[in-house]
Amino acid sequence: MSSDDLSDNHYHHNTDEENGTITTTETLNNHNSSLCKKINLFHIDIRSEFSHHNPTVARINNGSFGSCPTSVIEAQQRYRLRFFQQPDAFYLNHLKPSILRSREAIKTLINANHVDEISIVDNATTGAAIVLQHVKWSFFESKFNAGDTAVMLHYAYGAVKRSVEAYVTRAGGHVIEVKMPYPVTSNNEIIRSFKNALELGKLNNRKVRLAVIDHITSMPSVVIPVKELVKLCREEGVDCIFVDAAHAIGSIEVDVQDIGADFYTSNLHKWLFCPPSIAFLHCRNPELSNLHHPVVSHEYGNGIAIESSWVGTRDYSAQLVVPEALEFVNRFEDGLDGIRKWNHEKVVEMAEMLVKVWGTNLGTPLDMCSSMAMVGLPACLGIRSDSDTLKLRSHLRDCFKVEVPIYYKQPKDGEVDPVTGYARISHQIYNTVDDYYRFRDAICNLVSSGFTCKVFQD
Repeated sequence: MSSDDLSDNHYHHNTDEENGTITTTETLNNHNSSLCKKINLFHIDIRSEFSHHNPTVARINNGSFGSCPTSVIEAQQRYRLRFFQQPDAFYLNHLKPSILRSREAIKTLINANHVDEISIVDNATTGAAIVLQHVKWSFFESKFNAGDTAVMLHYAYGAVKRSVEAYVTRAGGHVIEVKMPYPVTSNNEIIRSFKNALELGKLNNRKVRLAVIDHITSMPSVVIPVKELVKLCREEGVDCIFVDAAHAIGSIEVDVQDIGADFYTSNLHKWLFCPPSIAFLHCRNPELSNLHHPVVSHEYGNGIAIESSWVGTRDYSAQLVVPEALEFVNRFEDGLDGIRKWNHEKVVEMAEMLVKVWGTNLGTPLDMCSSMAMVGLPACLGIRSDSDTLKLRSHLRDCFKVEVPIYYKQPKDGEVDPVTGYARISHQIYNTVDDYYRFRDAICNLVSSGFTCKVFQD
């Protein structure tokens, strides 16, 4: 395992041995002129827009908390100051029109039919709570029967799993988790597993009332064939189809009309450069859904979009800067499409580089990666539990200044030297190749020193 194995046609390193510094330049020969323009912007503009990032840290975990450029932070601060200067005028005259402006921008971005379909909420977890609370009342009001089924992926986000438990299980619903293989080799594996779960949910005269489908699972990160699963649910007569797409907007293309789910939620602070926290909830038929925000305030009964726009006195500024975030995005060649393509290509390139050096494998085919990829870690690190992954992550942060989440994959019986740890690497426009080289070298250092996760148990 050596960095000599590295083959990279796009980057060259120049090392200043006296100062111990490394600079990176890019070879543009294989890029067309429009991409050259984009790279120009990356070198000149991005550094200042993200100068608030800690320059000593290889931050390859955009997926967890996102990133916000200086120009958007400054726009948010202007909204905050307007409130502090005259809160009455801000709340009574400016807040609702400004939220509507953001909703209209989101409507266009995701190809919704009407702005009334768009509600702005704190995060995807709040969006999930709104939908699952609606399902709970369907059980309480005897629209659904005790024992009717909810189907969700085994790899669903932990907070959403807890929400299903809190709202659906406690109301009398029966939850079936779709067991997905990992590593994943094809969309068909997921579709087959989901179909089997739907059939299981209908046994003993039960009905499948709810399907919770991730667009991109969090850990491990996999792009799910959401359109195919929604179609399957329609064919099977599922009453409520909810897509948890926390990582989607800004990372992959989102067209809610094409997807066809009843409800779809996604964060804008992860991959769309908004400050935390802001998400949208799309409701396909808002006039029929009878959704309500979990925090009841003066707008109760005026529709979920209006209820969500006022949940009491709080800082709404993150919800107002969507147009400014899109202005930032549109400064780049091909706008959001160009950024998505760039991030996907680069995360794939870096993932392939890492598995080549470490002699491991990816967790999914390349077309099932978004702006994140799962990279197998060397088996000799001895990752044996979720606890090991958390401690190894802290070790990489504290000792090597690398920030990256790690997933534990339980080995099958009889496997010899299996890969049990997968790092979820992200790529966002502020990342440079040196971030991934630092991660590569940190793992190589641990391997060459004989490090194993057993040290965490001593």
